[in-house]
Amino acid sequence: MSSFAGPASALQVDVLRELLPALSSLELALLGAGVLVLLLGIAVAVAWYRRDPGERFSRTLSKRDEVAVLMHPNPDPDAMSSAMAVAAMAKAVDTEATLQYPGEIRHQENRAFQTVLGLDLNRVGRAADLAADEVVLVDHNAPRGFEGASSVEPFAVVDHHPGNGAGDDFTDVRTEYGACATILAEYFESLDAEPNPDDGGDGLELTDDLATGLIYGIQSDTNRLTKGCSEAEFEASAFLYPAVDQSALDRIANPQVSADVLETKARAIYDREVRGSFAVCDVGEVDVVDAIPQAADELTSLEGVTAVVVYGEHEGTLHLSGRSRDDRVHMGEALRAVVDDIPMADAGGHARMGGGQVSVDHMHGIGPSDGLTRDEFTGRLFAALDGDV
Repeated sequence: MSSFAGPASALQVDVLRELLPALSSLELALLGAGVLVLLLGIAVAVAWYRRDPGERFSRTLSKRDEVAVLMHPNPDPDAMSSAMAVAAMAKAVDTEATLQYPGEIRHQENRAFQTVLGLDLNRVGRAADLAADEVVLVDHNAPRGFEGASSVEPFAVVDHHPGNGAGDDFTDVRTEYGACATILAEYFESLDAEPNPDDGGDGLELTDDLATGLIYGIQSDTNRLTKGCSEAEFEASAFLYPAVDQSALDRIANPQVSADVLETKARAIYDREVRGSFAVCDVGEVDVVDAIPQAADELTSLEGVTAVVVYGEHEGTLHLSGRSRDDRVHMGEALRAVVDDIPMADAGGHARMGGGQVSVDHMHGIGPSDGLTRDEFTGRLFAALDGDV
């Protein structure tokens, strides 16, 4: 037994010595193949992300049969024109798109935009109203303004506002841009969209309605290219301009204004209270809520006034709108500070523009607060503009 064990062990050792180099070569070959696959994967990923954003977005759309293009609450021309552009891109890749929004379309300019351009927009009251599970967000990066909004996970986001929202498959947020419409216009230019093709081809088309909508979206969000602009807004406008319908653009820009809106503006001008370079006005009861920000816009043109807040009541809620041309006043933070201790109140915004809503009952003392009169609320607004709240 022992005489057999010795030679067998020696034989096994010899065999192993012969196999080890072969095994090492096989392992090296497998390792090399694995590294090659990994490098190829990295190269594909790099190539994908280096690809033009417009092309990546178009390819992302093409993987869906249908999408819901969701605008922010009470959409403005920038949001509506951006949604129009996404729908056109979806059509070019045989994807069905439904344009949807929460809230209302109230401002006469926004209503004119929808009417003149013949937009088919669907209102959303809850998440179940979304036309598709696949959702694209435009001009905002986190769903809001409807029941179940927090449960919606968009696959794509195109926006120019600050925020942490992102799409599962595609995100293009450019906070340095003045309008979301600028980003979409760049997509069309990079994809060689043809302005109003005579043959009505199947490719990506820049129709006169879309060009008009996008250029007005840019103008409205940058106060006609005078505020918050980047070089991109001017370049996008130059690209869009040849296809713009000038008559339609004029009709959108100069809609008729209701008497209620004019009366609210007049009250803001005549009843304003000015302290130093700040102006605040309580315009009382209003029938048209959107008249409040329009009144705030009017007051900003007053000589010597650098920051204004206008507020009024509609159906038991105070609606606030502020504007600032003063580097000392961050309007969004000022308004947030004013309502911070009032239950069921919400306010905020950017440095130059802000807004908010306050329950009148809660402001007067319902809930865990001492309550404020309207005069005291006005005083608190002035204090916030001064940085004392």
